Amino acid sequence: MMAEHTVKAFDEDITRLRGLIAEMGGLAELSIQQSMEALVSGDEVLAAEVVARDKKLDAIETEVDAMAIQMLALRSPMADDLREIIAALKIGGVLERVGDYAKNIAKRVKRIEGRSHFEPLTLIPAMADLAGEMVHDVLTAYAARDAELARDVILRDDKVDAFYDSIFRNLVSYMMENPATISSAAHLLFVARNLERIGDHATNVAEMVHFAAVGTYPNDIDR
Repeated sequence: MMAEHTVKAFDEDITRLRGLIAEMGGLAELSIQQSMEALVSGDEVLAAEVVARDKKLDAIETEVDAMAIQMLALRSPMADDLREIIAALKIGGVLERVGDYAKNIAKRVKRIEGRSHFEPLTLIPAMADLAGEMVHDVLTAYAARDAELARDVILRDDKVDAFYDSIFRNLVSYMMENPATISSAAHLLFVARNLERIGDHATNVAEMVHFAAVGTYPNDIDR
């Protein structure tokens, strides 16, 4: 009976840990989406909501860290269970960083001038959609322990990088042709860089998901 109780308690802890990661992921996804909506429309109220939400993400990450460390110390997990806890511990930190990037984008909303006639601004949302899809799909892969979906997310990172390179060139050209837009264009370069980093972090999570699912990192993927 004691062994059954211990196993049940451990299963409940794992379920709780997964739930916290899912909650963090949902908040991070929402922040990416809303930061972009605020950037395009100039909605400073929505941008402020994204900035404020970051504290919630920080709090949940702290809870994930504490719970994972407690489980490692008290449960002495092995094999699959150990990989699960280590992955959750790392993924929590990555999702917190994704929230930071969304917050940084939101903080740039009030610094973009003449957005209704600022052509390069139309390029950013498509990049954000791609990065956001990577975050969404890697969280789906985490919940389902889907190594193949995790590998697919990793392969998409090159598309985000290509998007960043294209936007960078476009913005530099735009600044040269329209010197008055240099300040706003520089902020958009910062936004694009943050989106590129979100893609990188989604890739990092995918590698951890792959590790948690099959015990190896997907180093053999042709990039």
